[in-house]
Amino acid sequence: MRALLGFSRLVDAVTEIIGKSVSWLILVAVLVSAGNAIVRKVFNTSSNAWLEAQWYLFGAAFMLAAAYTLSQNEHIRIDIVYGALPRRVQHWIDLLGHCLFLMPFALLMVYDLAPYVRMSFMSGEVSSSAGGLIIWPGKALLLAGFFLLALQGVSEIIKKIAVMRGDKEDPTPYVPTHAPVDAETPAGEAR
Repeated sequence: MRALLGFSRLVDAVTEIIGKSVSWLILVAVLVSAGNAIVRKVFNTSSNAWLEAQWYLFGAAFMLAAAYTLSQNEHIRIDIVYGALPRRVQHWIDLLGHCLFLMPFALLMVYDLAPYVRMSFMSGEVSSSAGGLIIWPGKALLLAGFFLLALQGVSEIIKKIAVMRGDKEDPTPYVPTHAPVDAETPAGEAR
């Protein structure tokens, strides 16, 4: 288990570096969008390449940060039943969800996207819009995002098993998002 936890720490470190780095792409996408809008209004001209560049930047930020979001346990979850269950049951739900849903989907996407990206790269596929960009980098971002998500999924499975076996402290103890109002109101004060 020690070697697996070492692999998990390595994956988590890489995921964190990539996740924090690509967050800056949102700022770049906003600046490109604003610049494109200003040029369009002031000079009455536009470029499909700049429009597509902003799509690529936003797509890169979203896809490459998905693994980081998973590692930080910040993904969207419907917490109607989950929050009322004991932590051990929550661990089982997370483990089964990662094994039965996340991993098959992420691996299927990697499997399907690899030839898709290769074919696009080999053909030199270009946007059908006049003045548009080459397409394979956008498709490669999809592949990279799902590959990172699959790696992080393996890391999460390793950590979940280690926590359940007692080999590791729970890195994300469950804390309900909506704590009761009474817990926040000091005794004797009116609401």
